[in-house]
Amino acid sequence: MGAAELIRQLEKKEISAVEYAKETILHEEKNTHLNAVSHFDANLLIQSAEKADETRAKGRNGPLCGVPIVLKDNINTKAFPTTAGTTALLNNTPKKDAGVVTALLEAGAYVGGKSGMHELAFGITSNNAVTGAVRNPHDPSKIPGGSSGGSAAAVAAGIFPVGLGTDTGASVRLPAALCGIVGFRPTIGRYSGDGVVPLSPTRDTVGPLARHVEDIILIDSVLSSRTHITKKKDLRDVILGVPKEVLFDNLDPAVEIAVQSALREFERAGVKLVEISLADVFQHNEAVGFPVALYEVMRELPEYLKQYAPGISFEELVSKIGSPDVAGIITSQLGSDAIPEAIYRAAMDIHRPAMQTLYADLFKQNGLSALVFPTTPTTASNIGDDETISINGKQVPTFPTFIRNTDFGSNLGVPGISIPCPTVSGLPVGIEFEGLAKKDEELIALALSVEELFTK
Repeated sequence: MGAAELIRQLEKKEISAVEYAKETILHEEKNTHLNAVSHFDANLLIQSAEKADETRAKGRNGPLCGVPIVLKDNINTKAFPTTAGTTALLNNTPKKDAGVVTALLEAGAYVGGKSGMHELAFGITSNNAVTGAVRNPHDPSKIPGGSSGGSAAAVAAGIFPVGLGTDTGASVRLPAALCGIVGFRPTIGRYSGDGVVPLSPTRDTVGPLARHVEDIILIDSVLSSRTHITKKKDLRDVILGVPKEVLFDNLDPAVEIAVQSALREFERAGVKLVEISLADVFQHNEAVGFPVALYEVMRELPEYLKQYAPGISFEELVSKIGSPDVAGIITSQLGSDAIPEAIYRAAMDIHRPAMQTLYADLFKQNGLSALVFPTTPTTASNIGDDETISINGKQVPTFPTFIRNTDFGSNLGVPGISIPCPTVSGLPVGIEFEGLAKKDEELIALALSVEELFTK
C-alpha cells in the first residue's frame, strides 16, 4: 500500500505501525538482491513504529505518523550514515538531520532506511563501483535509473511506501520512469536543501518518489509547509503543449507506442494538445546545464565537508572516488578543463534568465496547463552499459541520452512530475508533465487527474 492508504488503515486501527514495520522487514529481506537499501536496522524500525503507535494512541499524531520513509544516501540523518555512495564518506554519520528529515519527523514519519545511489549523485545508472549496482525490480539485470535509483527501486519493490531522492538533472524523474512509479521534482527552493550532499544549489532539489500521486501530495504538503487543497482537474479544461523538437526524437519503440497511446487517451478525455516549439529555449540549455553543475559542485562539495564531515578533506574524497565515470567528471574540474567563472556567470546572468523568460512566454501565449513528453527516450538499459546504449539499432551515449528530456526543466528550475504510462507490456515507461515555477500544486492536480484516467 502507499503512504496515504497506510495512514487510512492506521487511523481505522486496521493495522498498527508495528505490524506494518514487521511487513517492511520481511519485504526488505526478500529484496536484498536489488541492493536498493544501503542502511537498514530492523530493531530501530520496530522501536520507531512502537513510538508512532504510542503517539497515535495519545492523539498527538502528525499527518505522517507511523509512515517509514526511505531516504537517498546523500540526505543527512543522525540515525544512519550519510555516504553519498562514495568511499571517503562510508563512515560519515552527521550530528544533525537534514531540513527535510526534520520536517518529516515532526510530521510523525520515521526514517526506515537509506537507499543506494549513483556515486556522489553524478550519474543516471546507479551502477556504483563502491557500493555495488542497484537493480531494477522489474528486471534485476536492468538499471533502476539514477541517481536516486535505490529510493525508486525500494518503493517500486514495495519495501517502503514512499521515498525521497534528489534531482539535479533527472535523478528523481528518471528512476521513477524506469521503475514504474511516480517521481516529483518541485520548483527550486520549495523544499529545504539544508544537509544534503550538494552538486549544484541552482539545480539541486529533494523530490519524493511514490506509487501513487496522493502520496506525493502528502509528502509535498509536509516538505513545503503548505496546506494542499488539491482537486482533480477537469481534463476538458487542460491544454498540453507537445514539443516538436528533441523530446520526441529517436524514441525506443516501446516508449513511442506507450506515450502516443497516452496522448490519444488524453484527447479522448477532452484534453487539447497543442504542438509547440522549444527551439528558442534549447538555444540556451547547453550553456546552462553542465557549466552550472560543474562550477558549483567544486565549491559546494568542499563546504559540505567542512560543515558536516570535517575530518575528511576534499582531496581525500576525490582520491577515493571508485566509479570511473564520476572520477572523470570531478577530476576534469581540477585542471585546465575547469569551467571558467566567465562561462558560469554567462550561464547564470544571461542564458538561464533568457530560458526562463522564453519558457514563461510560451505558456502564456498558448494558454498551456503543462508540457507533456516522454520522461526518457528509452526503457531501462542493461547494468554495465555505462558508456553507450542501443536505440533503434544505433549506439548512443548513455548519460546524455537518459537525461535529454529532463535536463532543461532542471535548468529552468520548474516543477516536473513523471507518472507511469498504463498497460505497458515489458519494462515501465514514464510520461512527464512540466509546469511553471511555483505552480507545483496545479501540476500535481493535473497528475492526479491523469492517474485517475489511466486507472479507469
